[in-house]
Order: sequence, then C-alpha cells, then structure tokens
Amino acid sequence: MTAEQQLPVEPVGRVLILLDGSRLSLAALEAAADIAHARKAEVLGVFVEEVNLLRSAGYGFTREVGRNSGVARPMDLAAIEARMRSLAEQAKRSLERAMAQRGLAQALTLCRGRVADEVLNLARPGDLLVLGRVGWSGSPGSRLGSTARVLVSQALGDVLLWADPPMRSRNRIVVLLNHDQGANHRAVRVGAELARHNRQPLTILVRTETGRDERITEDLRAYMESEGITARVSFLPMASAGAVARVIREEGASQLVLSRQCSLFREQGADTLLIEMNLPVTVTP
Repeated sequence: MTAEQQLPVEPVGRVLILLDGSRLSLAALEAAADIAHARKAEVLGVFVEEVNLLRSAGYGFTREVGRNSGVARPMDLAAIEARMRSLAEQAKRSLERAMAQRGLAQALTLCRGRVADEVLNLARPGDLLVLGRVGWSGSPGSRLGSTARVLVSQALGDVLLWADPPMRSRNRIVVLLNHDQGANHRAVRVGAELARHNRQPLTILVRTETGRDERITEDLRAYMESEGITARVSFLPMASAGAVARVIREEGASQLVLSRQCSLFREQGADTLLIEMNLPVTVTP
C-alpha cells in the first residue's frame, strides 16, 4: 500500500464487551469504554448464562471442585442460577458506571445459551468485540479460554483479547504481518489507530521467506507517514510461534495486532503465540 493508495474508510461499528463477572472482564470493560469514547461508538454489553453449566447442574452425579480448596461438592442448580443473576446485576452496574464516567450511552443484552454462539449471533462485521482472555473459571496468564479461542477464529469483526496491563517497560504497539499483503490492510489500520490513541511508537514485523523486501518497507512507511505516524519495519524469518513470541517481547510490545489470516495460525503450535503473550492482542479478520 502506498500513500496514494489510501485504505477505504470503514464505518464506525459498535464496541461489544463480553461481561462474565471475572476480574479480567471488568478490566476489559474499562479498555472497551476508552476505545468507544475515542471512536464515539455505540456500546453493547453482553452477558450470557452458560446453558451447558445449567444443564450439568441438573444431573445428580455432577460435582464441582473448588479452585482453591480442591474440595468436590454437588452442583446446586438453584445456587448456580442465583450466582448468575448476581453476576448479571454486577455486570449491569459496572457497565453503567464505566460508560457514565465517559458520557456514553450503553445497553446490556442478557442471553442464555452457549457463550460463543450467542456472541457470534450478535456481532457484526464492523464491530469490535472485547473480552478477557479467560473467564471467571480460568487463571489469568495461564492459558487461552475456550470461548476466546472460538471467537478469535470465527468472529466477523476485530476481537480484542484483554490481558493484565503490561509492565511500564513495554511501550510499543507491534503489528505482525504476512509477507503477502492481501490480509494485512486491516491489521495495519488497527495498529496505526492504537499507536495514535496511546501515543506509543509502532513496530511492524513482516514474516517472510524471501528476506528483506524494500518495496514492502517503502509502502508501509509511506502509508504511516500519510497517517502522521513513524513506524519501524523489521523482517522475520518463517520461525516458530515461540520464536516469534520472543521477538515480540524483545520489541517491548504493550499490545499486539495480527490478522486471523496470518500464516502463523496455519502452523503447528500457533496457539502458543496467543497463550504466551500476556498482553492485549487484537485479531483482525
């Protein structure tokens, strides 16, 4: 892409925030509120009562194990439904408070079903979906939640997986691209928006089998110059996901942007990149 080949302007979609009462979902809510304020976007909170959990509680032989205590106890359907109602009310209050602080209108949708299915039914191609990388049943930083995995691979729009705020020494937005630019445009646009909004420098990493490509470097720098952003462009060999993760850490990344079409996702162990990166990651279509 060149300065003369401007990317088409896309209409501002909604910011959808998946709320489940977990600490990370509440942190993701604050990030979503900031993004919505900057974009002047409509905000929709989503709370889903997980139908599989409710069904499981209906069987007398099922047990739940305390994450801290390790004690197994029968699942109480009434107690689980009461907990879900409490979490939904907490989500409603948290959403209202976060948006009121920024003068934003908001709405909360309550659903019952499989979380990923309900969210996919609500999301549109232009929407940004924001969620914590794990829910209330997971341990932050340890893995990628099953719902997050499905939404990253199937959502029509951008997905922001929120993680705990990174260390202060991390202060660069990093965009990971394919050498083939076909799927890169949206990721580049999102990276530029983040760099501008956060007032942080930008690094663009290009995975390549052919070595350094001056044409790609010049095109990317020309586009960034047209956006008023200075970017560092570096080339990576087609290394493993773990090796790419190390390079991203060495860059001091505070946030990572990559396309779902990135060739890395087609390779064995690709999930390693998202699992190892304990930082906010935006995945574009």
